[in-house]
Amino acid sequence: MAELKAFVQGAWVPEGQASVSVFDHGFLYGDGVFEGIRAYNGRVFKLEEHLDRLYKGAKAIALDVPYTRAEMRGLILEACRVNGLRDAYIRPIVSRGVGDLGLDPRKCKQATVLILARPSIALYPQEKYQQGLKLVTCSTRRTHPQTLSPNIKSLNYLNNILARIEANHANADEGLMLDMNGFVSEATADNVFIVNNEVVYTPRPFNTLVGVTRQAVMEIARAEGFGMEERQLALMDVYTADEVFITGTAAEVVPVRSVDRRVIGDGSPGKVTRHIMTAFRTLVRSTGTPIWAEEERDGEAPRASSGVRA
Repeated sequence: MAELKAFVQGAWVPEGQASVSVFDHGFLYGDGVFEGIRAYNGRVFKLEEHLDRLYKGAKAIALDVPYTRAEMRGLILEACRVNGLRDAYIRPIVSRGVGDLGLDPRKCKQATVLILARPSIALYPQEKYQQGLKLVTCSTRRTHPQTLSPNIKSLNYLNNILARIEANHANADEGLMLDMNGFVSEATADNVFIVNNEVVYTPRPFNTLVGVTRQAVMEIARAEGFGMEERQLALMDVYTADEVFITGTAAEVVPVRSVDRRVIGDGSPGKVTRHIMTAFRTLVRSTGTPIWAEEERDGEAPRASSGVRA
């Protein structure tokens, strides 16, 4: 199999040759934004929503993306085409760029843009989708929104990583993070949902990332006739829920078996969770922006051309 190519500062290069400067502020300080995007069956799922979040995050940290939205859309599709990928995990990254060892972003004259595309990503073994995950609550609290908005998907993930380390030490599959007031925020890499009496609940977005998969699942729940509410959730709500599941671009929809050794429901994936998992799999494999022009359908976005050399 030919080596995959990555987009680095205007060119497609073999992954083994993809690199950034040691003076890039994304590397030095985590100064930048990124997205995790999935392609299924020749279509990129929720591409416009991911672009919305990428550009909003960049604006929030006063980072100028050196490509227009249309150009970035074209590059993301091209990442799949140059690598011949119909199913892929795609990661566009925009960092502050090359500066010096000081913090001042004015020293960075132009942002660095990279796009990686891999055939797949697997956060959890397949059996976890049948059996459910084991979660533990982490002592590391989610960063307060007045310090750094959780809706900026920044390159600095140290807050989540510290919580992930706690989960690893507890031999758990994932860590549950609370906000500074003790309410449920999210998992280390995913959004959290609970189900009671066939009503689905998820934390309000002020203390958690507004996940693209989260939004899709909320729409699915409503379309399938389940109640759907955003509200503050306490640990008691999680422990006593009929069902718990988590969502994310890489994870998709995964049931939760236990939290802090409290078995959720009867310990197996619940009815609503299983229903949403099935509906989500159908959705991702039947909608999205076509990677190749010949796969366009009515109402879908046309093939974009990046015009960038390979």
